[in-house]
Amino acid sequence: MQAPGRGDKPIAMTDQSITASENERYCVAALYRFARWPTFAQHRDHLFEVAREACVKGTLLLASEGINGTIAGSPHGVRKVLDAIQRVPQLASAEIKFSTARRMPFQRLKVRLKTEIVTMGVPGVDPLDAVGTYVEPNDWNALISDPDTVLIDTRNAYEVGVGTFNGAENPGTRSFREFPAWLQSRLDGSTAAARPKRIAMFCTGGIRCEKATAYVKFLGFNEVFHLKGGILKYLEEVPARDSLWNGACYVFDERVAVGHGLKQAAYKLCRHCGAPVATDTDCDGGGYTEGACSQCQRSCLPAL
Repeated sequence: MQAPGRGDKPIAMTDQSITASENERYCVAALYRFARWPTFAQHRDHLFEVAREACVKGTLLLASEGINGTIAGSPHGVRKVLDAIQRVPQLASAEIKFSTARRMPFQRLKVRLKTEIVTMGVPGVDPLDAVGTYVEPNDWNALISDPDTVLIDTRNAYEVGVGTFNGAENPGTRSFREFPAWLQSRLDGSTAAARPKRIAMFCTGGIRCEKATAYVKFLGFNEVFHLKGGILKYLEEVPARDSLWNGACYVFDERVAVGHGLKQAAYKLCRHCGAPVATDTDCDGGGYTEGACSQCQRSCLPAL
């Protein structure tokens, strides 16, 4: 099964697709692409300068296996950065998901060189060699409602605590690097009769579950599926009335979490431990539910 977009034409970025509304001033683009990219380090300075001049902030991770990141700015500025990325032949068909924000969700710009664009730490696992079957958001409900499907959330425990799909298994991990050990223990512990017939995986934007399904294939499982475009694409395309998603989706920026329609959800970060905490008002109100943070048990105050 090919990686998403491999051999496809570059994504057409229309004005409508990345235009923020009057109340949602900033365009946010989450993107990734697995690719053979041995010259990745040579592109760091150029991409940084393009983003800086376009007043775009956020993080881009570059590695020999591809690119991963989320950036935000004006629609025009974001387009300039994405154009620069997609002019790199290996990145021309990057998976991109757009949303909006009321305020700039990043404090600074970072373009970093990495060993992996998403750190799993397992040699030999390559999504460009073999990955699971991609499932479109509108077909996802049928797959995960099948009793023969084992549904696994590949994200970290604090993300799962904000929201997840009905019936999903929570690995309870603190980082993606812990996921392979949990998964191997989970699957090795199955008797032949209890061995999962079908495994479905999901994550925020698609990159972690893409690598996770490559690992499951590496372990010898054949019927492996993952949500194309991740939770963000599901929340964008599947109406709330038809949804099997509970809660909100944690995002790695100052919006903290989004819900259906990719609208900002009522969450802030605990100023003591950084955990996402639900608020009792909308996000513009700045109020916090009275009580203690569920992670550090200290008073839930706005992040500093």
